Amino acid sequence: MFSNKDIQQIKSKGITIDEVNAQVSRLKDGMSFSALVAAATIGKGIERYDETETQEFIGLYEAKQNEYSIIKFVPASGAATRMFKFLFQFLKNFKSSKESIEKYADRKNDALIFTFIEELKQFPFYDEVLSKIKKSNPDFDTLSEDEKCLQFVKTMLDENGLNYSFLPKGLLPFHKYEEKVKTAFEEHLFESTLYASSNGKANLHFTVSKDHQLYFTNELSRIREALEKQTNTIFNVSFSYQNEATETVALTKKDEVFRKEDGSILFRPAGHGALLENLNHLNNDLIFIKNIDNIVVSNRNIGVSDYKKLLAGVLIEAQEKVFKYMHKLDSGNLTDTDFKVMALFLRYRLNVPITIDFEDFTAEEKVKYLKDKLNKPMRVCGMVKNQGEPGGGPFWVKDKHGNISLQIVEFAQINFSKKNQQSIVYKATHFNPTDLVCGVKNYKGEKFDLTKFVDSEAAFITTKTQNGVDIDALELPGLWNGSMAYWNSIFVEVPLETFNPVKTVNDLLQPVHQVSHTN
Repeated sequence: MFSNKDIQQIKSKGITIDEVNAQVSRLKDGMSFSALVAAATIGKGIERYDETETQEFIGLYEAKQNEYSIIKFVPASGAATRMFKFLFQFLKNFKSSKESIEKYADRKNDALIFTFIEELKQFPFYDEVLSKIKKSNPDFDTLSEDEKCLQFVKTMLDENGLNYSFLPKGLLPFHKYEEKVKTAFEEHLFESTLYASSNGKANLHFTVSKDHQLYFTNELSRIREALEKQTNTIFNVSFSYQNEATETVALTKKDEVFRKEDGSILFRPAGHGALLENLNHLNNDLIFIKNIDNIVVSNRNIGVSDYKKLLAGVLIEAQEKVFKYMHKLDSGNLTDTDFKVMALFLRYRLNVPITIDFEDFTAEEKVKYLKDKLNKPMRVCGMVKNQGEPGGGPFWVKDKHGNISLQIVEFAQINFSKKNQQSIVYKATHFNPTDLVCGVKNYKGEKFDLTKFVDSEAAFITTKTQNGVDIDALELPGLWNGSMAYWNSIFVEVPLETFNPVKTVNDLLQPVHQVSHTN
């Protein structure tokens, strides 16, 4: 039961009472796990192309690139806090008066802090932090090495210092070049000119938090003119926030709606699945999606960008056939051969199993069936060989109606208590690096309403801590998981070198993030 004050709060967020009640019911009922049928592997859900085929797809995209309205969609709302988790623990637990950093690292079995200190000068922010320290502490050079390191970390993270942990990951110093230091945000702008531009223009859309937008806007103003001149490209950059109406309630372990100290209901951001609303507002022909932290230095960017062109070429080739078939189905002038060709295309190109009754359908039933299967948003997703990375992967999944489809499934969606599900996961050969290109318009040039292709059953329930209390939190179906469950999907193997996320600050020491290693 909700009070009048509760109802007012709920409505002010653009959420209905029915939606909140449905969230509560979902949390009480528990999470629906995916029913894995098999891992997607090469030849069974994942395409692998040789060099000739790869170049043909790249050539197709390059030949048609200027005919399309293209945009790169980059989720960039997360703060960088998690990157510095081990450094926060270091600040909390290290006592310089009692031990050395080396002894601390041994005592805590913390190899991360040891690597951080050893490689300090290799970080792109080294000079900025040092300059900040020396302005506030002129005696810095007289300190012991351990005290210097402690001051360095404090200056990086403290509110009164550079406050890096407050910044979004996209605005941290990511790469150090001879002439300047570049953020991930700037690198994404540069990268878009390599594959996601058309007619001399690059469109990018970043989803950000309200607290950070001004910082992004200021950074754009600072770098735009020089970058446009360098790349001979005009940048059209837009931003959006996660819609408040996508936020969800949480329950205590007693199944009561969790409330804040003032008695109001706690609403939480509902994971990256909430960004489907943001994606749905884009009206471009092709949409590339890539995470903010998966970006490398410019020399390497030039190399890996070909694989984005590969994905886009695959999408264009498949989409053109879909559009041709849809126009043919509209004409009503079809032969048995036409129906067979379209059914084979669905099965072997779009990975859509065809019902065994298809051959017995009347012509009208076949037209309706094929239109229903073909007329959907389409995505082509890069998949890299499994290297033990956490996160989702490509699987064949059966839904509650018995339909089997190709999906990206997060580990949180898998019931590992069932041995047969465990066995399927262990046979997986590839994982999802979140590197995809989407076609969101139909054969008439009309944009699909992406909210119509979501599997609402694929929501996540996670245990979080709020003010010291354990709560069950609800996340919407993931953007490239349940939110795209009813899209047509093609999975393509791409090299591991296309996946270079920065999960901890030490990842910036990897060769792909160090300019000196690219020469």
